[in-house]
Amino acid sequence: MAETSPTADLRARVAEYPWFHSIDLGGGVITPGAKTPEIHAAEVPAFFGPIDLDGASVVDIGAWNGFYSFTAKQRGARRVLATDHYCWNHPTFRGRETFELARDALGLEIDMHEIDVPDLSVEALGTFDVVLFLGVFYHLLDPIDGLRRAAALAGDVLVVETYVDARYVDRPAMIFYPGTELAGDATNWWGPNVPLLRALLTTLGFAHIDVQVPAGTRAIVHAWRSDQRRAAGWTTTGAPRRRVRRQLARALRAATQRVAIE
Repeated sequence: MAETSPTADLRARVAEYPWFHSIDLGGGVITPGAKTPEIHAAEVPAFFGPIDLDGASVVDIGAWNGFYSFTAKQRGARRVLATDHYCWNHPTFRGRETFELARDALGLEIDMHEIDVPDLSVEALGTFDVVLFLGVFYHLLDPIDGLRRAAALAGDVLVVETYVDARYVDRPAMIFYPGTELAGDATNWWGPNVPLLRALLTTLGFAHIDVQVPAGTRAIVHAWRSDQRRAAGWTTTGAPRRRVRRQLARALRAATQRVAIE
């Protein structure tokens, strides 16, 4: 006889969809994402560790299945707004359905707003203490405009995670990938280098730019307008304690060997 219980029903519903994020829904049900729980376990301290999320407002741009939106709420954010367009409307990814399924299973109060990056504006969404711009930059044909729009929403800190290239070029630079040149994905357009990310974010008005490149081809950037949301244990220049930096680097290097490009 087939198992019948709320957990079995949830497991069956999860199996109906493709997943990119691995989300623990409770009761032993974890969405089978291409991004494994081990990768997420390494990402969470790298993305969120520097930030005091208690009582913060957060917008997650390009939320897809919602792992980072859910994590922000679980780490104390007062309000979380998840936004997406491409993945939420993709006929294969079915991102909006997966997001709603996971949100309902977790019982989290998270707002949703379907909007594409070129339409982001303060007039459309307002401003937020924390803006998450994770795995989005290099998928945009015009990533500088996208970054500018994301930056305009950030009251305290903008978190950018992106593929990086031209790592041995000292000047700000960015590599263009026509067609499916990068990882066979026609939506992978650009590979910026770290000097470019620093220069762009400084130009956009951020006072301090902290960069981690723990996995070689991925950069994690925290761009701060002030120290108001900086977590304890991070210095005024934003560098984590040396031991924590080493731990993050080891964890992300090991984890991202399995998923190099989103």
